[in-house]
Amino acid sequence: QAFEVHGLSDQFLSNKPLFADHADEVVAFFGDAPLVAHNAPFDIGFLNAELQRVNKPLLDMTRAVDTAAMARKKFPGSPVSLDALCRRFQIDLAARDKHGALLDSELLAKVYLELCGGREPGLGLSSADGASLGNTMVAKQPHPARPNPFLPHADDIARHQVMLDDMQKTCAQNETTLLWRQDRT
Repeated sequence: QAFEVHGLSDQFLSNKPLFADHADEVVAFFGDAPLVAHNAPFDIGFLNAELQRVNKPLLDMTRAVDTAAMARKKFPGSPVSLDALCRRFQIDLAARDKHGALLDSELLAKVYLELCGGREPGLGLSSADGASLGNTMVAKQPHPARPNPFLPHADDIARHQVMLDDMQKTCAQNETTLLWRQDRT
């Protein structure tokens, strides 16, 4: 059954390195960064089971950013599988025929960007041959309401007027004129 999902056979895996041999590298790679995962409780649980087997500190679930949960919140009632989200965001799935960690992580990175608001088109997000790395539509965001300017206190206005008068005196001594105090009639 696992072979149908991943395409990895026991024979293929028989000469591959064990997690225990690279656990420290994996933990160092993660550092303190948030861990973005699709269905994070499963992935963090799986990693923690492996870490526990080699007596390493477990990953705190609070570090996880669960894109499946984000998608459920953003699109209630809609399918939130990685494939469904790629189709929703028009992310190319042509290379994906089985579940593979590297390709899935690349697809998930694109989905995560879309769930966070999308990419800006035309910011050099293309491959070396000029092909687009994704057909992404960015929804126009409404402009936030402009804040109401605060009104200065009377003493601030008075101090400002004194400063302008001092500038006017200095300009008069140098036989120049302040532009904003010129007669415009």
